[in-house]
Amino acid sequence: MKEKAKRKGHADPINDSRESSLLGASDGKVAKTITNDPIQVQTQLNKRLTARKMESITAICDTFVPSIDAPSDCNISVQNFFQTAASMVGTPEILGGYFSGKLRHPLLWLLRTVLWLLSTWYGTFILCGIKSLSSQFPYFQRFSQVEAKRREEIVTNWSISYFYHLRMLFRTMKFLVHLIFFTQLDEVNENHAWKALDYCGPDPGLANQIQISTSQSDADRMGPLCPVQACNLQLLLDPISAQKSKPTTITCDVVIIGSGAGGGVVAGVLALAGYNVVVIEKGGYNARSNLSLLEGPSMDQMYEGSGVVGTQDMSIVVLAGSTVGGGSAINWSACIRTPDNVVSEWRNEYGLDLFGSEAYAEAMDVVCERMGVVIGKVPPECESLSTEVLRRGCNELGYMVHDIPCNAPRNHDCGWCCFGCRHGLKKGTDETWLVDLVESGNGKILTGCKAIQVVHEDRGHKRRVAAGVLCQYEDGTSDKTFLVESKVTVVACGAINTPVLLKRSGLKNPNIGKHLHLHPVVMVWGQFPNCTKKSYEGAILTAMTKVQSKDGYGVLIQTPALHPGMFSALTPWVSSADFKHRMTRFSHTAHTFALARDRGSGTIDSSGYIRYNMDPCDEQMLQKGIEKMIRIMAAAGAEEVGTQHNEGDRVKPKSVSPHDFEKFVEMAKGKDIRGLTTPVCSAHQMGSCRMGVNEKTSVVDERGESWEIEGLYLADSSIVPTAIGVNPMVTIQSIAYCVAQCILHDLRRKIPK
Repeated sequence: MKEKAKRKGHADPINDSRESSLLGASDGKVAKTITNDPIQVQTQLNKRLTARKMESITAICDTFVPSIDAPSDCNISVQNFFQTAASMVGTPEILGGYFSGKLRHPLLWLLRTVLWLLSTWYGTFILCGIKSLSSQFPYFQRFSQVEAKRREEIVTNWSISYFYHLRMLFRTMKFLVHLIFFTQLDEVNENHAWKALDYCGPDPGLANQIQISTSQSDADRMGPLCPVQACNLQLLLDPISAQKSKPTTITCDVVIIGSGAGGGVVAGVLALAGYNVVVIEKGGYNARSNLSLLEGPSMDQMYEGSGVVGTQDMSIVVLAGSTVGGGSAINWSACIRTPDNVVSEWRNEYGLDLFGSEAYAEAMDVVCERMGVVIGKVPPECESLSTEVLRRGCNELGYMVHDIPCNAPRNHDCGWCCFGCRHGLKKGTDETWLVDLVESGNGKILTGCKAIQVVHEDRGHKRRVAAGVLCQYEDGTSDKTFLVESKVTVVACGAINTPVLLKRSGLKNPNIGKHLHLHPVVMVWGQFPNCTKKSYEGAILTAMTKVQSKDGYGVLIQTPALHPGMFSALTPWVSSADFKHRMTRFSHTAHTFALARDRGSGTIDSSGYIRYNMDPCDEQMLQKGIEKMIRIMAAAGAEEVGTQHNEGDRVKPKSVSPHDFEKFVEMAKGKDIRGLTTPVCSAHQMGSCRMGVNEKTSVVDERGESWEIEGLYLADSSIVPTAIGVNPMVTIQSIAYCVAQCILHDLRRKIPK
C-alpha cells in the first residue's frame, strides 16, 4: 500500500516562478502539463533543498496530517484516511517543490531559514521551546526527532503565539500542507481521501458529457472560442520574423492586455465596430471539453498563482482568475448591479459624473442583457445545502433574504462552476464578448503570452503616446519576445497585475498600486448530518442577506463554493485527530460567509506583492457578520456551529441552554479577526489604479485614459474608485463598456471608417 501511495502526486511543483506564484502575485503564467512523477520531482528537489531541510518538511507535513488510530465505528475508507500520513502519499515532496521554485513571497527567505533552523537542535529549541527537549541525553533534538504528540503541541502553540511570525509560520504551513494533501492526485486522477470525505471528485455529469461529445460540433463540444486553440502564435509570428531586418511585430488598431470582465468587453465592442483587435492573455484557453473540474489542476490552470495569492503578512488569501475569460470564467454566477448608494457616492463625493448618468445605466442594461442575467428564485432542488440553510435560518429569524441575479439559467445547479462551466451556460466573457471578437473576424486572442511593458513614445504632444505592448511567450525551448504595435493600448490585467505592468512600463503616477480594496471575507460553518444534499452540490451563490450600516459600509452574508482543498485549508486545526474528524464531515458541512465593503485599503508594489491593513471598522462589521451567521446556522437546525478561528470555537445549539448559546455568540464575535487568528479570504480585488477627476488622486480620468500616457486606457477592476460591497462583475463590465465607447470616439478620429 505504501509503495503505491508513494507514486501519488500533484501538478508539477517545480514550475518556474514566471508561470505560477503561490502566496505572491504572479508576473506571468503559461500552462504546464501535469506530472505525477515523484522521481523527476525528487531529482529536481535534490538540487535545491538539502536532505535536512526535506527532513524538516516531512516532519511538518506529518504533524499536520499524521497516521493515527481511527475511531472504532468507522468504515474502511475513513480508517484508511486516519491511517494515512502526508509522507505516505508524497505531500512533502510537493511542498518541497513550492519552497524550492514555485513559491513567490517577500518573506520566502524567512521560511527557508525556518526549515534550516528546524533541521538543527538549536534552531528547534529556539522555535519550539522546552517541548522540543528529550528526557534522555543529549536532550536537544531536531524537529523531526521530536515525538509526534509533542510536535502537535508545538504547532498548536505557534497558532496562538504572542510572536506574529510564529503565527504566520503556522498559517502558511497549515494552509499549504492541507491544500496540497487534499488536491493531489494519483495515477488515475483520484485523491486518497475522497471516499472518506464522501466527495465524488469532478462533477459526475462530466463523464456523460464526454460520452456524447463525439456527436457534437466543435462549438458545442469545445465552446465558441475553439478557434483560439487553433491560433498558433508561432505560425502567426514566423512569416514576420523571417524578415530578419525587421523586429518581430504584429500591427493592429487596438491591443488589449487581459481577457476578463474588463478586457473581454472592450475587445468585443471594438471588434464589432470593425477595428482590428489583438488580445494578450497570459493564461490558457480552457475549452469546455478540456475542463477537468478537478480542484488541484483547475486551480493550477485557471487561477492566479495556482489558486493562492496572499498578502505580505499572510493575513488574507486572495483568489483571482488567470485564464481566457479571467474571473468571469470562474465566477460563481452572481451578477449584481452597482448599488445606488455606491453610484451616488462616486458621483457626489468623487465628482465622477459618469455614475448616475444615462450612459452608465444603459451600460448596465447592455452588459446584463449580453450575459443573459436572470432574476428570480432558484428552484429549491437546484440550490446548494449552504443556500438552503441560509434561507431557512433567515426565515426563522425574520431576516430579509434577497435572490441574487445570475448569468446562468435558474435551474443551473452546477457546484463546480468555480472551475469553469462545462455546459457553457454561465455567460462569462469567454462565452459572450470574446465570442463577438472571434466571430467578427476582426481580432485574435493570443494565449500564454505575458505583457512585458507598455511601449510609449514622445511625439511632441503634452503627454507621451502609447504605441503598443512588448510581449513574451515560451516556445517550448526558451522565452521569445514580440511587439504588438497599435493605435490604442488597453490594460485590463486586473487589480493585482495592472499596477505592476504600469510601473514596469515606467509610469510614475504615485497613485499606481495604491487604494487597493479586497472585500475581506470570514466564514462560519454548520453541521447538518441528516441532510440529503452534499455540501458541494447545487448552485453556488443564489441568495444573500445583509448587515446594514448607516454609512453604506455594511456586510453581505452569502454562501461559498468549497471543495476539499480549500475546505481543508480554512478548517481549524487544533489537533490531528480533531482535524481529521472535521474533514470526514465535509459533505454535510454548510458554510456562509460575511463580505465587507472595506474602508481599509492596501498597496501593490512593483513586484506584485500585496500589503493590506484591515480597518478596525471593517473588523467590527465582520464580527457583526459572524454573530448573525452563527444565529442563522442555529436557527436552520445545525447540530453544531463553529467559526474558523485558530482555537476551533464551536457549540451544539440543541444541547446547550439559551444562556450558554448567547455566551458562545458573544465570545465568538468578540475575538479578533486581524492578527492571523482567523482565516480571511478575498475573491474581489479593486481600486489599485483608480478613476478620478485629477492626477493627484487617481491614475485615469473619467474616460479610463491614463493621465500620463495618451492613448493608454485601463478597463478592469483596478479603476473602480472605492470598494463596491457586492460582486463587482457587472460594475467592471459596465465601466469597461463605457471606456470602450470613449475609445471608439478616439479611434473614429484617428481611423475614420
